[in-house]
Amino acid sequence: MLCELCGKNQATTHIKTMINGEYSEMRLCSECAKAKGIGMGNVFTHTATDFSNFLGSFFGGGLPSRTSATRCKTCGSSFTDIARSGKVGCADCYTGFYDELLPSIQKIHGNIQHRGKVPSGASAEVKKKRDIEKTKQELDKAIREENFELAVELRDKIKEMEGDKHDN
Repeated sequence: MLCELCGKNQATTHIKTMINGEYSEMRLCSECAKAKGIGMGNVFTHTATDFSNFLGSFFGGGLPSRTSATRCKTCGSSFTDIARSGKVGCADCYTGFYDELLPSIQKIHGNIQHRGKVPSGASAEVKKKRDIEKTKQELDKAIREENFELAVELRDKIKEMEGDKHDN
């Protein structure tokens, strides 16, 4: 395959990138790769090598920061400290800086609700909430598929589960 820049020489360098969800590939000859500053030993010179700075960009990038100097009562971190370092000081920071962290967490994970397995030590309330959510998804699917008999059963099951929740 020929170099995608000069179109003359044989491509010897294959570069794959994923930036903001956009995947791209480029095949370059050694001269064009060298001209772009890509060569043996310095392939990663253009990437962030400091992981803290990388995470900090998620916590601070483009988000309004608190104007007050509020600090966590447990560890003493401020939201500015968290945004700068990319590291949350302690578990209490999640509560203290909830409003500021929520957009960043959603940006990083794509969601603010946990979607993985429920830990075996989770409370019965957490497990019940997960079961209700799963049943609601099944109900939506049954409605989309026009399976109304199943939809009625699922609706009643949800009402029963939610009724149990309010009885506690």
